Amino acid sequence: MKHFALGLTGALAAATALTVPAGIAQAEAGSLSVFDWSGYEDQGFYGGYVEKYGGAPSYTYFGSVEEAFTKLQSGFAADLAHPCTDALRKWVAADLIKPIDTSRIDNWDKLLPQIKDVDGVTIDGQTYMVPFEWGNTGLIYRTDQIAEEDVSLQLLADPAYQGKIAIPDAASSAYAMAALATGASSYTDMSDEEFQKASDFLRRIHPNVRFYWSDAGQLDQAIASGEVLLGWGWNQSELNLIWNETPAKMMRDVDKGIATWVCGYVHLNSSTQSDEQVYDMLNALSAEDSGKYIIENWGYAHSNAEAFKSADQELIKAYGFADVDSFFEDSLFFDAVTPELEGRMLKEFERIKAGF
Repeated sequence: MKHFALGLTGALAAATALTVPAGIAQAEAGSLSVFDWSGYEDQGFYGGYVEKYGGAPSYTYFGSVEEAFTKLQSGFAADLAHPCTDALRKWVAADLIKPIDTSRIDNWDKLLPQIKDVDGVTIDGQTYMVPFEWGNTGLIYRTDQIAEEDVSLQLLADPAYQGKIAIPDAASSAYAMAALATGASSYTDMSDEEFQKASDFLRRIHPNVRFYWSDAGQLDQAIASGEVLLGWGWNQSELNLIWNETPAKMMRDVDKGIATWVCGYVHLNSSTQSDEQVYDMLNALSAEDSGKYIIENWGYAHSNAEAFKSADQELIKAYGFADVDSFFEDSLFFDAVTPELEGRMLKEFERIKAGF
């Protein structure tokens, strides 16, 4: 369940309507097409765009980055898309996206330097993504069923939890978790031995998997009901459970294993709208107001450093963002995986899910 603030959009639209005929403005706004995850059409994320164009872009949705890549390769066209950094090398190699002109990003110098340095934002000297949101993927567990000192990634393979765990139906995320569990030196450049150890771990936990989730809401509901006691998921799931008074938390012990992800917006080669309109949207998404909104209403961290000063400080503390640097120390980052390794992960993960 996502918590949305509704006041901003109405105020912006009302102000715009005083100067621009509503039908014309909204048609122009909707001419920009965004290929995105469900939920990111929330107008609180791009208030500046709504203010200028009088409405929202048009949205088409994908359920996984793999699905998005396949659809774009098959000829689907849009202006902007919203992948995460671990997919970017594959997208660049497939010639799906064009470089970002950072001189046209008004907030570029205000973005967290740690985020801008993540592999995949920039590849071979070219910037391909405007980072938007980031956070943790980690092991979420029922605190009334499992003691904090007992929880670990290795617990996922314990026969006592047969049918009581859930992990993402996404090879890259599953292998990141397995790399942490097996002590691989790298997630993006595993040796053959490390890849085999990670694959063996995923095979060991397969009998315990209740389901492989593709919708985070499915994971949230299963943990809330007690159907699942351990799940590898995003930090928003932890917050959703807390907001709904479920005794659950995410294990954030870097020695036991936690990952950090960064997602953002890319300019697709299939884009047909003007660069001006595209960059207006990118500037709205990277603005301080957008960051304040996503922190306070979604519990995700934003790329704009100024947002951490203007957002509700009690929520900043509650969500663990008071010390931003701590997120970047010793956490495994979902960096850009080579297309070759990703292909190997995808093939092996399908075999594991099928029981082989």
